[in-house]
Amino acid sequence: MTLRAIRTTTALCTALLLTAPLASCQQPSPGRGFIPRHEEPAPADREIATLLDRHHITETVTTDLNTYLDLPHRIEVATRSCAGEGSGYDPDTRRIELCYDDLTEDRRLFEQAGDTPADEPVTAVARETLYHEAGHALIDTLGLPTPDDRAEEDAADRFAQLMLLRDGRPDGEQTLLTAARAYDLAAAAHPEPDPEDEHAPDPVRAESHRCATYGAAPAHHPTLATPPRAPCPHTWTTTRTTWLQHLAPLLR
Repeated sequence: MTLRAIRTTTALCTALLLTAPLASCQQPSPGRGFIPRHEEPAPADREIATLLDRHHITETVTTDLNTYLDLPHRIEVATRSCAGEGSGYDPDTRRIELCYDDLTEDRRLFEQAGDTPADEPVTAVARETLYHEAGHALIDTLGLPTPDDRAEEDAADRFAQLMLLRDGRPDGEQTLLTAARAYDLAAAAHPEPDPEDEHAPDPVRAESHRCATYGAAPAHHPTLATPPRAPCPHTWTTTRTTWLQHLAPLLR
């Protein structure tokens, strides 16, 4: 971790303690925990890279994860230009990659839909993506059984929901709802799903996030109350309980 990243992480820990005084905001031991890293962006991605840096997105998410979990090893969280490879987690290198070019595309979709500037929705999508990829890293770390790729992707989505909704923070709820809208926009732009994509279809992922947001706090979101979402409080309880059981060996 660079000196700049250490200073940023320390400041973020202080901010988290001020807003949630019962939390134990601990920086990871050397060689352990989620470690942020920023790579030089391609020219087309510099605006997105600057946006993430200005809002300390990677540092905020890794600080949150390290405050909540005590990992036995290091997981690098890199932001970089990926030339279309897509954000992901590599179990061989224990490395998460958040791709600037993915977010550049998200910005384009939000702006076409009338969100100008699209800074806030893009940073929300970045946060949700990082938590999703951290879910993959934890499935790997804990050796959790997943019957197939789709099941693992669904579980990673549910981990993102846990991290964003676990404390009842309004910003976490809004982040999930913004990510759901991003999936809706992607589905409208690409109505034919990629047969090689192991994720659930974008409309399904969007509804999963809305269901979790409503289920975690129905009174906060009366406009989300529809008959098909009546089971969502139970679904959220199952999501939270299942992931907390899995995470028990790592919880601080």
